[in-house]
This record gives sequence, structure tokens and C-alpha cells, in this order.
Amino acid sequence: GIPVTYTFTFVNSNPSAVTVTNARASCGCTTPNWSKEPIASGGTGTITVTYNAASVGLFNKSVTVSTNMGQIVLFITGVVEAQPTEPSPTPIKIGG
Repeated sequence: GIPVTYTFTFVNSNPSAVTVTNARASCGCTTPNWSKEPIASGGTGTITVTYNAASVGLFNKSVTVSTNMGQIVLFITGVVEAQPTEPSPTPIKIGG
């Protein structure tokens, strides 16, 4: 139930500016945010992906990133573990 965020950082190695025009997640449990301004040649941009870890178990989610230069698919994978519960206190016997 705790959202987890990962930031993908990229460097524009093209001779002209790259603009991320859209980032679409494979499901509603994943939310992408990205650099909206054009990234100049040699510049750095980011795409941040937040996954709402509501269910215990393995996950593999994709984000399709569209730019003025084409598309790329990013993946986040992991395991959501149940939060440990506090152990019940053990009663202490005093005397016989």
C-alpha cells in the first residue's frame, strides 16, 4: 500500500532537441511524470514512474514513452512484500 518511485535519467545524444510528448503506463496503478521542456543535444531529462504497491507479489509494469524522435518502452519490475506485523508479546510467568 506504499507507493514506490523510480526516476529514469536520460541524456540526449541526438544532434537536435528531444521532446517527450507523452508517457503512457500499462495500468492505472503506475503514474509517469516527465520533463516537459525540450532536452537540448547533450542535455539531461527525467521520467519518474510511481507504482502504487497495493497488492503483495511480483509486478512487471511498462511505460511507453513517445518523443519527437520515436518511442521507447521502459519497465519497472519488483516484488511487493507484506509489511511485517509486530510479534505478540509473550506472557511472562512469575512464580510457581
